[in-house]
Amino acid sequence: MQAEAGPRADDRERKLTRTRLRDETLLVLALSLGASGVSALISFVGSVTEPGGLKDQAATLNASAAPGRPWLDLAWQLFGITTALVPVALVAHLLLREGAGLRALGFDRTRPWPDLGRGAVVAAVIGSSGIAFYLAARGFGFNLTVVPEALPQVWWKFPVLILSAMQNSILEEVIVVGYLLRRLDQLGWSPAAALAGSSVLRGSYHLYQGIGGFIGNMVMGVVFVYLYRRWGRVGPLVVAHTLLDIGAFVGYALLAGKVGWLPTA
Repeated sequence: MQAEAGPRADDRERKLTRTRLRDETLLVLALSLGASGVSALISFVGSVTEPGGLKDQAATLNASAAPGRPWLDLAWQLFGITTALVPVALVAHLLLREGAGLRALGFDRTRPWPDLGRGAVVAAVIGSSGIAFYLAARGFGFNLTVVPEALPQVWWKFPVLILSAMQNSILEEVIVVGYLLRRLDQLGWSPAAALAGSSVLRGSYHLYQGIGGFIGNMVMGVVFVYLYRRWGRVGPLVVAHTLLDIGAFVGYALLAGKVGWLPTA
């Protein structure tokens, strides 16, 4: 009896650990980008059942939360940016409990210049192709018109847009790449299955933009997972994503209505 107790106890412990990791992962996603994926799906269904084509509809990001009341609006903007990062703090806490922390995902300040350099190169490559893909998808009627910002002309507009870009990139890359791949590896998923899961999740919470937004971001997810596996760090991906979003948010604010090729609502 004693000879069998050890292996059986080990099996039970392994099953309990896998169950805990699975439940933890599902809860983190339910509190963050998994819930955003469901919300985006509902939004997409609403858009495709609306009379008219997708390109005649608009998806607005970074909108005013209190029109005509700039200080209250600023408070809401900062509140939204801060609370959106709570899941990242939760992930950091969970990783610290296993003796790792965000450093295990390569999100730290140990390699700032390589992270900045690699991130800038990735942003340059993806940015140009991403704009072309968006314009093509919208032209074929697969995408809504994306309005990256609709903030009032106030002094805090551009700082808030930059903070919003940083928040998006930290949330997505830490959770959808670093944390999720770590947990899926621990749960025994194959590298190919983990890549597919992470990439489809990234595409899902962009579905509110239309089919083009889903496909484009899913492809971006494949590239980012590949680079993460190669470099072992989410730092460059956070830099790349931040630069891409700053380009989209600030670029739209500066160019909307001034150039003919940029669609506006």
